[in-house]
Amino acid sequence: MTKTLTQSQLLDAAQLLRDGKLVAFPTETVYGLGADATNDLAVAAIFEAKNRPSFNPLIVHLPDVAAAEAFVTFTDEARTLADAFWPGPMSLVLPLRGDAGLSDLVTAGLNTVAIRVPAHPLAQALLREVGLPIAAPSANPSGKISPTTAAHVLDGLSGRIAAVVDGGQCGVGLESSIFGGDPITLLRPGGISREAAEGALGRALAQGGGLAKPNAPGQLASHYAPDAGIRLNVEAKQDVAHLGFGTGTADLNLSPTGNLTEAAANLFSMLRKMDALTQAAGADHFTVAPIPQHGLGLAINDRLTRAAAPR
Repeated sequence: MTKTLTQSQLLDAAQLLRDGKLVAFPTETVYGLGADATNDLAVAAIFEAKNRPSFNPLIVHLPDVAAAEAFVTFTDEARTLADAFWPGPMSLVLPLRGDAGLSDLVTAGLNTVAIRVPAHPLAQALLREVGLPIAAPSANPSGKISPTTAAHVLDGLSGRIAAVVDGGQCGVGLESSIFGGDPITLLRPGGISREAAEGALGRALAQGGGLAKPNAPGQLASHYAPDAGIRLNVEAKQDVAHLGFGTGTADLNLSPTGNLTEAAANLFSMLRKMDALTQAAGADHFTVAPIPQHGLGLAINDRLTRAAAPR
């Protein structure tokens, strides 16, 4: 049975992780499913609980840059981004140190690993208490909608994991942006906009992703998917449930004022609700209004495109 732990029970959560158990915990982006990244059996349990493809690498969470330096080698540009955006919703894919000691399952056999320093106070407290690198993909069945509350975690993983730490609603609501390579490229849009990263680096960024064999998490063509199908860029409500953005008639609205930050925070929760509305109506799909392709809109459209992809 999966326990729900409170902030006052972080010591219990840390001990479960040290014991090789799976513990979901809040970050500013989404809830992560944590395991000791040096423990092969614990990491394997992540893949089993999520039914996640073993070629899909994981992000390792650490409390600060100093802790990260024990596992990866920073390029100059990576350090620039780390200085600008950590702690925060950004992951960096960096060369793995030979003596890192991480499970090969974390890196999917690659010579790089994705590292993140989350800003959420509960995530920070847990990472400092446990004293281990924690591998933590989103705490949901693989390919399904990411969780932004403890209840979402339990909806998908109850009985498959030891515990979830309830930290309320996640503030950002989209997974971290992932940057990697030398020179740096954008591997997955997320909570840090491309424009912000370009401002820190002082140059334009290329974007990769959508790979058959990912070199960073979140690059599978079909991902974040509800059970119902999705039609994107539909201007107005028609004969099925409609998820709006800005003005106009809709069953639910990501942001009536057209605020991309609000839309990002609402995205996964509203995809779940739209899925329920669609199933209740006996329909096979719902529609989504166009989202501007700038700022956090880039990440929102990335998630929607993957959610709507053929499965």
